[in-house]
Amino acid sequence: MKTNCLTNLVIIGSILFSATATFAAVPQAGDKAPLFTGQDQDGKTVKLKSLVGKKIVLLYFYPKDNTPGCTKEACGFRDRLGELQKDNVEVIGVSFDSAESHKKFTADYNLNFRLLSDPDGKIVDAYGVQVVGRKMARRVSFLIGLDGKIVHVTDSGNPDLHFNEMKDAIAGLKKK
Repeated sequence: MKTNCLTNLVIIGSILFSATATFAAVPQAGDKAPLFTGQDQDGKTVKLKSLVGKKIVLLYFYPKDNTPGCTKEACGFRDRLGELQKDNVEVIGVSFDSAESHKKFTADYNLNFRLLSDPDGKIVDAYGVQVVGRKMARRVSFLIGLDGKIVHVTDSGNPDLHFNEMKDAIAGLKKK
């Protein structure tokens, strides 16, 4: 009986180790932002490579369309978009949700920025933000400078913290 329990623990430990080893580390400030290509809610292709040098990108990952925290976050970015655009910032949201789900979410809340559908998790994995064991992204925001490097990362479930930290990070860029 003890042998079976020990064997099971070793197997479970190996599975957990190998599962966590497949996730990329979350890029940090100063790191080059992982390049990605994705489809937005209107079926248009979005490439980070084509934005580098032209726009500051506020790339945010979120768990699911039409959920309370995600709706609060999306509407917060919507309401701040005019101010962000004055600072040459483009907001892009990413989740596992389908383009159809994003299209409805955008229409329901009059969202004025692009949401990328990442059903296979390639973008989520490149940024290391997948919830372990679930087909869902954590709430993490990345501010990517004109040089393609990450300026700031906010990794918190609290949307208000994302707004405040990104605002401060953008203000810091303007001082440079």
